[in-house]
Formats: sequence, structure tokens, C-alpha cells
Amino acid sequence: MSPTSSAAAKTPATGPAKTPAKPRAKKPAASALPADEVAALDADLDRLEQGAKVWVALTLDQRARLLGRVRDAVGAVAQEWADAATMSKGLEPGHPLSGEEWLGGPYAVIGLLDALRETLEALAKGRSPLDDVTLDEAPGGRLRARTFPLNGTERFLLSGFTGEVWFEPGISALDARRAAGLGQLTPTASGGIGLVLGAGNVTSIPVADVLYELFAHNRVALLKVNPTQDALVPVFERALAPLIEPGFVRIVRGGAATGAYLTSHPRFAHVHITGSAPTFDAIVWGTGVDAATARDAGTPKLQVPITAELGGVSPIIVVPGRWTAADLKYQAEHVATMRLVNAGHNCIAGQVVIVSSDWPQRAEFLRELHAAYAAAPERPVWYPRSDERLEAAASVYPDAVWNADRTRAIVEVGAGEGDDPVETVEYFAPILGVVEVGGTGQEFLDAAVAHANDRLTGTLGANVIIDPATEAALGDGFERAIADLRYGDIAINTWTAFNFLTARLTWGGFPGATLADVSSGIGVVHNALLLDRVERSIARGPFRPFPRSVGKGGVFTILPTPPWFVSSRTGAEVCAGLTRYLVDGKLPGLVKTLTKAMQA
Repeated sequence: MSPTSSAAAKTPATGPAKTPAKPRAKKPAASALPADEVAALDADLDRLEQGAKVWVALTLDQRARLLGRVRDAVGAVAQEWADAATMSKGLEPGHPLSGEEWLGGPYAVIGLLDALRETLEALAKGRSPLDDVTLDEAPGGRLRARTFPLNGTERFLLSGFTGEVWFEPGISALDARRAAGLGQLTPTASGGIGLVLGAGNVTSIPVADVLYELFAHNRVALLKVNPTQDALVPVFERALAPLIEPGFVRIVRGGAATGAYLTSHPRFAHVHITGSAPTFDAIVWGTGVDAATARDAGTPKLQVPITAELGGVSPIIVVPGRWTAADLKYQAEHVATMRLVNAGHNCIAGQVVIVSSDWPQRAEFLRELHAAYAAAPERPVWYPRSDERLEAAASVYPDAVWNADRTRAIVEVGAGEGDDPVETVEYFAPILGVVEVGGTGQEFLDAAVAHANDRLTGTLGANVIIDPATEAALGDGFERAIADLRYGDIAINTWTAFNFLTARLTWGGFPGATLADVSSGIGVVHNALLLDRVERSIARGPFRPFPRSVGKGGVFTILPTPPWFVSSRTGAEVCAGLTRYLVDGKLPGLVKTLTKAMQA
């Protein structure tokens, strides 16, 4: 989830992943680490080897109950988790923006634990996790699973939002049902030990990635946290204590030298990284002359399989229509949110807004966007080396419009044929580009999709904003355009962060990446239904919030401004309250939270 710096082609999906190779039996490379740290890491691996034997002896019912224990542990540390994450980003606990740390921390993990547990309970009864999921046909003859909402709580708390998973072309309903469960279909087959190199920006990611190793692949896991999250280690250790005590998980700190030692260690069967393409390349190919030689020869330095989530440049396609003044203001705040949550340090932060040069309301929308961007609460730009990226943008874009003491900017992108930095460099900081393409209706949408596919780095997430009347007028052409977007996660009238937080959707780049051209990564995570051969996940939300969603066509919702909007006045209280409701299920607390939500 760190910045990437080069464009990568979006390629079509490939076939099923190859069976992971076993690591070669050899000694780890000579290490610059102190001997005591090497000894401690090797002791952790000893414990994990023992734990792997215990893991494959557990029944599916036992694993489901274990998830319940982890859920209890996460609930017990939820407040401390959110506070520690908030402080790690330069904010005080309870800050108006601290709701981000509730949603991106304990809320996301509890949702994933609950969904995984339901999957295991279904498998334990001899059922497919897809048995209660509606399957139908998506464009191009693809199979689609409508995976959200699946229960009354989801329908009520996230009224108007839906989620669906599209499988790769050629996958039948029978294929999907038979394969659903992944490693839990063969629970006695050990996947060995996995190395998880944790993300440094969102605190649920390392925990979710460890859970995916265990339940998708039957791999016990060593988690090396990013140094930016060292303060979270005590929280992680208590949250994951039910998995740490029997030897299924180990958590370690360390910098680059620790990572280099671990990625070269022969006792790992697999590596997963959430980070940047340059870091991925250094792990796989090495650095300097050696890396170039290895690439030319097609002989990776890394000797085991690797999966990765690496971010990219995310488009926000604004389809022209006839919008009210309230629509313009609301959607401008929506776009500002996509860039400014977590100070822009998100792999899914919207970075390039694609608007129509022929939209009569273009100038009005851009005025509202500049206003919303400037009005959002100021906060530290905290991620390492962000100052360098802001300075680089200032140098490339001397006419950029800066706000918040020059910590965020909007830049205009010319219509030239060459690569523009805001379209090819994941800034991982509050830099938002605006690009214009011609046309209206289907002509614009097709041109915007082609621009995103061909000009923007990466394939992780794309966002589309379209009013109900325009979407209805486009009909099948709209769905065809969505199918043409080569992204692993797509959000329509919501932000791809919704995909990220929804456990029964998948999270990862579009299929087709390789070791030599990794783009936004290889493989998926989250995926609580444990589905195989997935192409993408799509979330859909309401164009208008309550009460404007009433009687105006489109998707009805009882939700006002979502609590994750940077403009929400009660976002921190609502996000904390929703998490507490997941923890304890107490209705009086939920009523209080919903009352606060109406004051957003």
C-alpha cells in the first residue's frame, strides 16, 4: 500500500494459480542482524512448525470456535486499538477523524471474523458457502455472486449498499460452489509457514492478511509488522492471543534487514506483502545489477510463491448528468473523501478525477470540489517520505491549487499524449488530479474507461459516480462499460474502501499480473466466502443520501451522509458506535449511534 512509481499494463485474466512450490532446503543467507535477533526469529519458526501440525489436526468446528475466541479478544481491545492507531497518525484519541481508525481497524476485523466463521460452519455441515448466495449472470457471460447484504443487520446498517463478486469467464455455478472453501476443503493438508509483510498504513490489514493465510491456505503465519505500526504490536498480540498461544501465529518487529533475512529464509512456503511495487521487485529479483541480471534470465531471487497487494492510481469517473446543487455539493465531498481519508495514505485513495469537458455543470462541480477539498479538516501528512512526494508534485505542477498549509493540492492534467505523473505515480499523499475527456452519455463513459485502463498505473480500484436517470438511460451500455474496466475492485456511487471493508467481497488487483509485471499485485485477500477464480468485486451505493434518496428514483437508503465522509460532523462517534454494536450487540447503544448518524 505504499506508492508505486511506474505504469503497468492491465492484462486479461489468467487461469488458476499454480500449486505453491516447496521451499528449497538450504540455510538462510548470511544476515546483518544481531545473533540474538536471528536466534529469536528462528525460535519463532520452530514454534510455528509445531503449530502447523496442531492446525491441521483441528476440525472445521474447532476452527470456527477459535474464530469466536479471536472475535472476543478483538472486542476487548477495540478501544485501545482505535486510540493507538489514531495516535500513531499524529491525532489525539477521539479526534473528529478518529472514526477512520475504528472502521479500518477493529470494525473491519470483526466483520471478517464473523463472515469466516459462517463459512466454516457451512463447510462443517457439508454445505457450500455459496448455497445461500444468489448466483446470476454478469456481462460477458460471467458468473456473478451477490454476496452483500446477506443478513438483516447488513441490510439495515448499510441500507442501499450492495456487493457482488464476478468470477473469471468460463466459471460455472457448479465450479464456483465446488471450489468455495479453498484450503478448508482439505483441512488436513498443511500449507506450511507463510511470511506476511504487514502494511504500514491501515491497521486491519496485517491481521486480515494473517487470517487469510490460515483459512484460505492452511498456512500458519509469521507477521512482520511495518515499523509505522510498532505501537500496535501489543494490541495485535492481545487480539490474536488465541492464535498465538497454540503456535499458529507469531508477530515480530523489524526493519529492512529483518525483512531481508525473513524473505530469504528457506523455512517459509510462501510470502505475502502489502506494500509497493519497488519493494516487491526487490524481494523477488533483488536490487542493482543482480536484479537486472535475474530479470533478463528469468530467475527470481525469491524461491517460493508470493502474493501481493500493491496499490496504484485509482480513477474517479464522474459521469455527466443533470444534478441538483445538493448533488454537486454531496458528490464533491464524496470525491474529496476518497483522496483525503488517512491523509491520502491509502492504496485505494482516489487520485485522478475524470470529468467530461462537454458537461454543462463541469465548472460548478469543480468549484464545489475545490471548496470541499479546502474545507476538510486539516491533519498531519504522516506517512514516511510524504513530504518528498508533496515537494515533487509542487515541482511538476507549479499551477497546482494548494490548501491546508500546502499539505494537499488539486492539479489539472493536460490533454497531451505523454504520461502525466499524477496518472502514473501513486503519490500516496493528498495530491488529486483532474482530467477531462470529451463526450456525454455512453460516449464519455467509454472514453473514460479507456483512459483509466490505458493511462493510469495499476488495476486495484476504480470508482464511478453516476446519477440514477443517466444510469437508466444508458441501460446495458453502463454494465458493459463496468465490465470493460480492468480493475479488481470497482465502486459505483460509493468508494472502493467499501469493498475493502466488506468481508465477503474480494480485495486485490485485476487478474493477469506476473512476477515480471506485477501491476497492483497478485492474488486476493479478505474473500471470507473463500471463493476461487475470482475476477473482480463490485460495490454499489446510493447516489443520494437520506432524506434526498426518498422519491427521486435510484437506490433508496435510510443513511444520511456516511460516517466515513471527511465532512461528517459525527463520523468519529458513529464509527465507534457501530464497532461497539458489533462487539456487544446492545440495541440502546445502536439507537444512540443511529441518532448521531442523522446529525452528520
